Amino acid sequence: MFLTREQRRLPPEELGRFRVLVGTNLILLFVSLMNVVAGPLLSSAKWPVVFGLVMSVGWVSLLVFMRGRTSPRLPALLACGLFTASFSVLTYIVTTPGLSSPHESAPSAIALVPVLAVYLVGIRTGLLFTVLFCVNVGMLHPLYMSGFGTHHPIFLELHSWMNGVLDIIVLVLTWALSALFSSARDAANAAVRDSERKLASLLESTDDIVCSLDAQDRIVTINSAARRRFRDAYGREPRPGDTLAERASPEIRDNWQKTLALVRQGKPFRREVAYPLANNEILDLDMSLNPILDEHGQGVGVTLFGRDIRERKRAEARLDELHRGLVEASRRAGMAEMATGVLHNVGNALNSVNVSASLVSEQLRGSRLRMLSRAVDLMKEHVNDLPAFLSDDARGRQLPEYLASITQHLSQEHATMHEEMQRLIRNMEHIKAVVTLQQEHARSRGQVEPISVVELIDDALRLHATSFDRLGIRIQREYDELPQVPVDRHKLLQILVNLLTNARHALLESGRDAKLLSLRVRKGEDERLRIEVSDNGVGIAPEHMQRMFEHGFTTKKDGHGFGLHASALAAQEMDGRLSCDSAGQGQGATFTIELPLRSREMAG
Repeated sequence: MFLTREQRRLPPEELGRFRVLVGTNLILLFVSLMNVVAGPLLSSAKWPVVFGLVMSVGWVSLLVFMRGRTSPRLPALLACGLFTASFSVLTYIVTTPGLSSPHESAPSAIALVPVLAVYLVGIRTGLLFTVLFCVNVGMLHPLYMSGFGTHHPIFLELHSWMNGVLDIIVLVLTWALSALFSSARDAANAAVRDSERKLASLLESTDDIVCSLDAQDRIVTINSAARRRFRDAYGREPRPGDTLAERASPEIRDNWQKTLALVRQGKPFRREVAYPLANNEILDLDMSLNPILDEHGQGVGVTLFGRDIRERKRAEARLDELHRGLVEASRRAGMAEMATGVLHNVGNALNSVNVSASLVSEQLRGSRLRMLSRAVDLMKEHVNDLPAFLSDDARGRQLPEYLASITQHLSQEHATMHEEMQRLIRNMEHIKAVVTLQQEHARSRGQVEPISVVELIDDALRLHATSFDRLGIRIQREYDELPQVPVDRHKLLQILVNLLTNARHALLESGRDAKLLSLRVRKGEDERLRIEVSDNGVGIAPEHMQRMFEHGFTTKKDGHGFGLHASALAAQEMDGRLSCDSAGQGQGATFTIELPLRSREMAG
């Protein structure tokens, strides 16, 4: 009634001062009106009526003046000045010079001056009003009672001076206690503001949608990312007090309300949803809704976290398109062996993509945003006694440090996921490179041409570069200087890729910290080229050595058993051979490709 809507939306500290001002004004206005009404009944003197009327006008004017003000500072100064002046004047009105009085002022009443002054205008300004009132009651009023020495000697009536000293002590002690309380309150408020700044910084540092809703589904807090998404969808940014779905279609609004009702009952919600945007695009979100419960377990609000997954959807679509293109190319070629080889090599490259996607998924499942929700819930539980909670309660004192820890973890989480997404993009480029490389080598399928074996090995290593780096596999190269060798480029690349893939699996399963992959190229006996691929992985059991190149034989859980078999056949087609050697399980393995340095045509 006495405060405008804008004033009621002010921060709690400012709003509290306005409410104290209004309450104090109304109480003193009531006292002034009582003087006007009861004064003639209690005394024949006119001063109670006049004083009451003057003060009533003052308090009413102050109420009118403060209405619409956005800061309580000036109204508070005027109120403290009027309050101090009224009490000072009253001490002179109710006493007569030269007459004794057991106590000319009321300490219980004058104590209100420093209390209100410190709260409304601060410690230092409150001290000014306190000092002014101390001078009045401790010095001027005793002088006034002696008639400034005209009625009797100034210090004859010691009780007046003693009363003044008592009043000064009461005023100073009250100011000191109020100052201590105000300092503690300001420190608690500063801690709250610091926590709020950290929380706001945390919310604004993420590109994910973060907002909280009250029991009526109205927005309480919302970060800039959520405001941008809302603007893209509905043409304007939401404000606290709005509902998120108020501009949505009736169908979406109805589903949204049903979902929120279930969440408030304590049932978390997570789903990928799609919303149409104003530019006719579709916003794909990984949305998570969690209930905010009170101390009785009743739902009083909802926290919403949403992640824009349009890039992931587009990446998945590109992968699907790439896969379909490869399958269609294989179908048009009409060669099952070609289709198997291409898909196998692309599958090797996609393993790196799956690793990145799995890491991102693990980061999302283990996100610390839920810990942030708990902190918000804790602050909401103590919203009415937040300063006391932060300063007195053990959990409250740990809350700023807890929020700082969450901020640090979320920043690290954001950096990790950003790095993984960059790796995912690089892996996509690797997939494109695989396809391009396969296309280039496929054009020469069946053609024997002089090539640099070292460059072809490096091409095969590039297909695995990302996964090797992530797994910490060290590559050791030992290349002899050799001339170009006439071979079928496509077949040799297929063999190398399969051997490198098997070596990576062996190193991964070994659990070793120092993973080593060695590649050696040298000239063997009888004008033969030897390419050795060695690892210090799990090795090969003796009973498996004779079956390594059989079709369908595999020691891997998800293996298919045709990679090494196809590689051995490809080596035979180039007048070469593929062999393996291992000292046993846990001792690593070496695969050797032997090829002629000259083709049959050149030898003939």
